[in-house]
Amino acid sequence: MGSIDLAIVAVYAIGLFAIAQWVSRDSGQAKTTEDYFLAGRTLPWWAIGASLIAANISAEQIIGQSGQGFVVGLAIAAYEWQAAIVLLLVAKYFLPIFLKREIYTMPQFLQTRYGTGVKTLMSFYWIVLYTAVNLTAVLWLGGLAIESLTGLDVTLAMMALAAFAVIYSIYGGLKAVALTDIIQVVILIFGGLAITWIALDAVGAGNGAGAGLSRLGEEVPGHFEMILDESHPNYSDLPGIWTLLGGLWVLHFSYWGFNQYIIQRALGAESLAEAQKGLAFAAFLKLLIPLIVVIPGIAALVLAQDGALAYDVLNEKSDRTYGELMKLAPEGLRGLVFAALIAAIVSSLASMMNSIATIFTMDIYRQYTAGNKDEAHFVTVGRVVAFVAMLLALVLARPFLGGMESAFQTIQEYTGFIAPGVVIIFLLGFFDRRANEASAYAVLVGSVVASLVLKMSMPDLPFVLRIWLVFLLNVAFGVVVSRLTRAPEEAQPVVLGDIRFGTTQGFNVASIAICLILVLIYVAFW
Repeated sequence: MGSIDLAIVAVYAIGLFAIAQWVSRDSGQAKTTEDYFLAGRTLPWWAIGASLIAANISAEQIIGQSGQGFVVGLAIAAYEWQAAIVLLLVAKYFLPIFLKREIYTMPQFLQTRYGTGVKTLMSFYWIVLYTAVNLTAVLWLGGLAIESLTGLDVTLAMMALAAFAVIYSIYGGLKAVALTDIIQVVILIFGGLAITWIALDAVGAGNGAGAGLSRLGEEVPGHFEMILDESHPNYSDLPGIWTLLGGLWVLHFSYWGFNQYIIQRALGAESLAEAQKGLAFAAFLKLLIPLIVVIPGIAALVLAQDGALAYDVLNEKSDRTYGELMKLAPEGLRGLVFAALIAAIVSSLASMMNSIATIFTMDIYRQYTAGNKDEAHFVTVGRVVAFVAMLLALVLARPFLGGMESAFQTIQEYTGFIAPGVVIIFLLGFFDRRANEASAYAVLVGSVVASLVLKMSMPDLPFVLRIWLVFLLNVAFGVVVSRLTRAPEEAQPVVLGDIRFGTTQGFNVASIAICLILVLIYVAFW
């Protein structure tokens, strides 16, 4: 990192902090919980879409997927491209329900549908997941990249990232996070495209990105296959046609439809139409992400074979791929790319902190707090919880993730132990009036038990296929249990009669365009 690089990073950090404080100003009024946790329900579509992508694209994607691009190739892009379809479905069928009922959190919906017990159980689950898995993954992978580029010890790098995320976001809440995410996404996309161009140009011996892409297609054609066959060494992670037909969809719906730190942006929308446009915008941006994170990983394989990158280092620890690629950038541009990486990391950290604070404060603390507390008290509790969650993640990051070969795939597999249950209780909660508290508990427990049984009894079964089998079994299990137990209270089933599922012409045109683009991609790279 040269002096110009450091100057660019410093300008970015100071500018982001200043803008966050400016958009968080209170105009002489104390923040309410709606202001802090949902941005006062005033977010426009462009802020929602940009913030969704900034929250999603973190070290887990940039570091993890570029590493998988090095190992597997374009097939890993299924995680990004299929998400675009799920975003459109969530916008059309789930958001109308959430916004009509004016909920703050996913556990709040579960309380109205199934009762307090299910809400409390899932509140604790999401807090543990976000703290012990998501925050730790982003910190660890981000720390690895910074260590690779700067030589700074990974622990010190994680501490710096955590401190930055806390300083710029903890005061302003969701509004500070969402509106500054617009800047984060711009830096992320331009910085990401820059590293893609540099990597492809290097592969093409200085003759441009087009020449580099052509060489990749000629020398590593297997890395441009979306559907892997059974003989592929990574078939267990991406099992061919089952990435299109199986459990990957369950993971997507769990993440994009019922994940608090993602869907919270849409809950803060000024209207349903704005929320739906925001998710369509995010779906378009998702189409670009493999170009930014996966293609550079494929380029790194050829560069490593040429001796331009350390093949032994990348082959041993593929998660170091992006950090090694950043070394190819010239001074100045390296600073921009580094700022883009930091932008991706801290925006995700800030989003997770805010969601942990929201769930703990609104779904646990507020429910069990005796006496009357004003809004300012709950906002303060939220800030304290966000800070404590970050400290815990710092402590847990190395022990949890330090020995993993690929943190990205490991996280997907173990998230899949509970994801089927989460998706099922929401889907049955929406569309099956007979679903009740007993069926919700049965599905949540059954999802974990069935996942463990299948993993131990059929260890060679690809986890994407295992998730799909667990999902199908537990849908049937939940329906049967609900019919054998007491019906839900009269007010518990979701009333859909007053909810409009229609969408605007603009949303429909965008959806058709996105679907056509994805069809062309899969036809081209099948």
